[in-house]
Amino acid sequence: MFFGGWEDIGRILSTGVISYVLLIVCLRISGKRSLSKMNMFDFVVTIALGSVLATTLLDKKTSLASGISALGLLLLLQFLVSWMTVRWKTARNLIKGSPEALYAHGAFREEAMRKTRVHRTEILQSVREQGIASLEQVEAVILETNGDLSVVKKGRQEDMAEALTDVNGIQKTPAR
Repeated sequence: MFFGGWEDIGRILSTGVISYVLLIVCLRISGKRSLSKMNMFDFVVTIALGSVLATTLLDKKTSLASGISALGLLLLLQFLVSWMTVRWKTARNLIKGSPEALYAHGAFREEAMRKTRVHRTEILQSVREQGIASLEQVEAVILETNGDLSVVKKGRQEDMAEALTDVNGIQKTPAR
């Protein structure tokens, strides 16, 4: 129960080192996107990678080749999904969703706050973290697809239009 033998320890060490090195190589090949701020989809894939690695290390019935195949498959799928979301808006909206304005044009968007389960105090906290003392200085607070709250300060309408084009709840104004 406490010690299964040196063979088990040796298997874990050798499988662990090989799996770890291959995971690092695969992550480097798949690009910086794999290591950047995660949206919900990226988070799920990261958890799955950890689960596969743990199973490969600890389950005697799972061969190193099976574990490496599973890791490779997950990374390939992650790459394909990222590739599709960069190229097709439909795929991007389906997988990542869209940013949502929770405060815009001087008003809290209560329906959006309920839908996204964000309380007014969280929005105010984000505003304070930006060193802003008054909501009158804020054009919008946006819940980004990775879960971050972005605060956009008021400025010239033309300057803000581009950064806010894909945000749900922001009225699109025609370019002049």
